[in-house]
Amino acid sequence: MSEVEVKAIGFLQREVPKWSRENGCFSCHNNGDAARALLAALKLGYPVPASALADTTEWVSHPDAWSNNKGDPGFSDQRLADIQFAAALHSAQTAMPDSKGLDSQTTLRKAALRVAAVQDVDGSWRIEPQNPIGSPATYGTALATLMAWRILRAGEGSELEPASQKASNWLQGLPPVNVPAAAVVVMASVERGSGAQDSQLGNAIAFLKNAQTSAGGWGPYLDDPPEVFDTALALLALSRFSDAGIKQIVRRGRSFLGANQLPDGSWPATTRPPGGASYAQAMSTSGWATLALLATRER
Repeated sequence: MSEVEVKAIGFLQREVPKWSRENGCFSCHNNGDAARALLAALKLGYPVPASALADTTEWVSHPDAWSNNKGDPGFSDQRLADIQFAAALHSAQTAMPDSKGLDSQTTLRKAALRVAAVQDVDGSWRIEPQNPIGSPATYGTALATLMAWRILRAGEGSELEPASQKASNWLQGLPPVNVPAAAVVVMASVERGSGAQDSQLGNAIAFLKNAQTSAGGWGPYLDDPPEVFDTALALLALSRFSDAGIKQIVRRGRSFLGANQLPDGSWPATTRPPGGASYAQAMSTSGWATLALLATRER
């Protein structure tokens, strides 16, 4: 692994377990996004200590208890929390298939049913609908719907198929009008099995190519200054392709992430509007950046 990846994983190993230990509750940022990055590293063979993930894996393996999480309800959205904890559960089952308590498909199906129960009538999950570009910790509708759709598909239950199909239909109608939406379109299209003839996929790839800045990163819109979160989403989308032109785009994006990493291995928070200070957004930003770096490693 590169030095940037090693520093990022070291930071997450230290920081992920601190939230529940110090606050007595579980968070979407530490035990969701950031934990998923550690689990991705573990799946790739990086020696992540069990202590860094023990509290997260114990928490996400009991979906029935997620509604009993402590914390300030004024700063939480149970729909979003269910999506993020279910995503962490699925990542844990993939990275730790032999772990006790994580190997049950029934557990994942329970999590998926919680997610499906709050789907909007149009097939989406309208998380923070007033913000069309989302944010690292709060996702926004496009990213939330993609993440929920993945969970429903992984749940493998016939009772989940109608919700999964509605989500797929919504994603197929999503216009790639900003970088997060374009990245979601690419990821959903590839996972659906769309081919090169798919116009929505082609338009989204073209949007991402055009939106890359001279610094190598991406902002939320064309000609916006680059942000770590938007760069991470673009890289996660483009990691699905192997042609030389996209590989060069990806290398420039990775260089942007490396240049903006902080000395402790984390990244500054991507906030909407930019320039804000938020521990939650900083943790999720660092998680997304690490996921993007791991997904685009040149093997």
